[in-house]
Amino acid sequence: MASISHSAVAFGGASASDLLGSSSNGVSGVPLRTLGRARLGTRRDLAVVAKMRKVKKLDHPWPDNADPNVKGGVLTHLSHFKPLNVKPKPVTLEFERPLIDLEKKIIDVRKMANETGLDFSDQILSLENKYQQALKDLYTHLTPIQRVNIARHPNRPTFLDHVFSITEKFVELHGDRSGYDDPAIVTGIGTIDGRRYMFMGHQKGRNTKENIQRNFGMPTPHGYRKALRMMYYADHHGFPIVTFIDTPGAFADLKSEELGQGEAIAHNLRTMFGLKVPIVSIVIGEGGSGGALAIGCANKLLMLENAVFYVASPEACAAILWKTAKAAPKAAERLKITAPELCKLQIADGIIPEPLGGAHADPSWTSQRIKKAINESMDELMKMDTPELLKHRMLKFRKIGGFQEGLPVDPKKKINMKRKEEPIWKTSGLNIEDEVKKLMQQRLDAKEPSVTSPLSGMDEMMAKLKREVDREFSDAAKAIGLKDRLTTLRGEFSKVNSQDQLVHPALKDKFEKLRDELNQGLSAAPNYESLKYKLDMLKELSKSKSLAEKSNKGATLKQEINKKFAEVIDRPDIKEKYRALKAEIENVGVSTLQDLDHELKEKIVKVKKEIELELANALKSLGLDVEVVKSKAKELSEQTSFSDVKVKIEELNEEIKEGIENVVKSSDLKEKIELLKLEVAKAGKTPDVVSKNRIAALEQQIKQSLAEALDSSNLKEKHEKLKAEISKTIESSGGLDGRLKRQYPNEDGSTYDEPRVEMNVGANRTFA
Repeated sequence: MASISHSAVAFGGASASDLLGSSSNGVSGVPLRTLGRARLGTRRDLAVVAKMRKVKKLDHPWPDNADPNVKGGVLTHLSHFKPLNVKPKPVTLEFERPLIDLEKKIIDVRKMANETGLDFSDQILSLENKYQQALKDLYTHLTPIQRVNIARHPNRPTFLDHVFSITEKFVELHGDRSGYDDPAIVTGIGTIDGRRYMFMGHQKGRNTKENIQRNFGMPTPHGYRKALRMMYYADHHGFPIVTFIDTPGAFADLKSEELGQGEAIAHNLRTMFGLKVPIVSIVIGEGGSGGALAIGCANKLLMLENAVFYVASPEACAAILWKTAKAAPKAAERLKITAPELCKLQIADGIIPEPLGGAHADPSWTSQRIKKAINESMDELMKMDTPELLKHRMLKFRKIGGFQEGLPVDPKKKINMKRKEEPIWKTSGLNIEDEVKKLMQQRLDAKEPSVTSPLSGMDEMMAKLKREVDREFSDAAKAIGLKDRLTTLRGEFSKVNSQDQLVHPALKDKFEKLRDELNQGLSAAPNYESLKYKLDMLKELSKSKSLAEKSNKGATLKQEINKKFAEVIDRPDIKEKYRALKAEIENVGVSTLQDLDHELKEKIVKVKKEIELELANALKSLGLDVEVVKSKAKELSEQTSFSDVKVKIEELNEEIKEGIENVVKSSDLKEKIELLKLEVAKAGKTPDVVSKNRIAALEQQIKQSLAEALDSSNLKEKHEKLKAEISKTIESSGGLDGRLKRQYPNEDGSTYDEPRVEMNVGANRTFA
């Protein structure tokens, strides 16, 4: 309040209001400032009071000295979106932490070079190359949840960052003409290469203050109605529409629901299908649910390489299905929300590449790729007339969700779009464990072996496990410092195998030494537990597969035998014989088989033998050997007679084998055998005379060495004693069938006449 007092002035015959209203500068030529307190008629003080109301100062973006040559035109000064005064702080995602060590090393070496003045350019260049390679390996093998984290990166370029980078002129348009301007959705007109477009998109903040102002890119109904107004405007004036999608979803508070959030989104969906201008939508970050689709019903839907498009966030999906948000990585993989997966499902129409490290690593480069994709898509769509354009947009969405088996689903490639990624054979241990458990449970749940039980799933799982085990072995070898030697040795072995040669003894020794070192140091590897666990799973799966194959073979054979038996029994001649024999037994009228006469019993035995013979022939037709079963008494007597002799034969056989192995392991004989193998390999299938003589001489030397070694031992005496004992046993048992005469058992159950050793020296050649 301000009160101004001056010397008193008296007025007569006029009221104070008349006097004050007579002039704005004063009363009868007297300034108001000189009035102060005046006595008007009566003797009372008069005070003139002025009340000043405080008004918020308007924040006009237009500067006092506006530059008319600014990029984007002079109207860009109207935008509140200005370059940040402070550079955003770098943010490292969880999976990027391995790169931090390399960055620190590069910084330390550069600092040391600056302080000492020494030349460390080679070391710096080497570290930078390692960093770039690690960055490339990391960003070419991203998992779905890692792409989600990149799409949500705080420093990722926003809609206005891209628009001001790709347009020559841009002016922002505000308001939904219903009393509100939602800052979470930005609309405006801009030009690219002289062609006007209507741009609209979700706008996130670049820092906390802007995110609060922009509501973290989550629009209210006012934002969608503003976008709808600009769509009608563009349709009226014939401007093609380009929308940028980057929102976690529409704002879902009580006020938005009261204002008709669902109705606003539905109105946009319906309207976009009737617009007569081309529409291109680009997902630059995350596209969440209906909030993204409200400006995404376009003729072409393009996605940045690390963008995601989903109906529910991975965290929400995990909380619903697995009751915990920690299962978000699993949910992200199952939802198929990345750009490559959506292109395969024909939801997205193309992938715009990003630089290594994500769009925030080089925003300008990313913007130029977006600009190129917009021009190419618009050139294609502008060739269509209005009915064709509307039909194209309708069919794009009508085909979503329709699947046909056996047809390829790869997306049609566009020029300058990212090429299809090669499949990454890397499976998490959790998924393999789940699949193995599922396969094993299927085997356990089966009540009886099924002939048609599929083994392809088990074979595929074993192939996955083998790849995982190979990778784990490589990682373990790298951890204990043996990877280079292992790689070199693998190359030498593959070279030998490709030339179909025998392995040289020196190379074999190298392999054995490396294997021993790897086995000794394997327990110290960081992934030893994982490797051991996967090996156990592979062994268990192999065992289960073997049992399943045996079970399937047994079931198949059982069915074939039953089928053959049924064919034999159902033959008319067999049935006729059976009926005639049955009728003859009934005519006799006896109660038990013992009461039958001798002639009838012989008939029964004869018919039984005929049927058995037919069944035996049926089994032989299946490739089965039929052995006549002997009586238990005779079998028991034979087992008792020869059990002692068989035990002695087995013991002698073991001693002979052990003696031969000891002789073969001797250094002199071992070298001769290896030389023989090399000679045979060099000679090949058609050896010359010299090679034949060398091979024959080596064979004779090896035989002579073996004979001398065996003669020097007491094995020969034991062999002669055992032969005499076998002869006595055979004579005492009446000869029997001579099965023990000069025969010795092999490991596979077969027999041989004399102790002998066979050696394989390659090229399909053996000598005994």
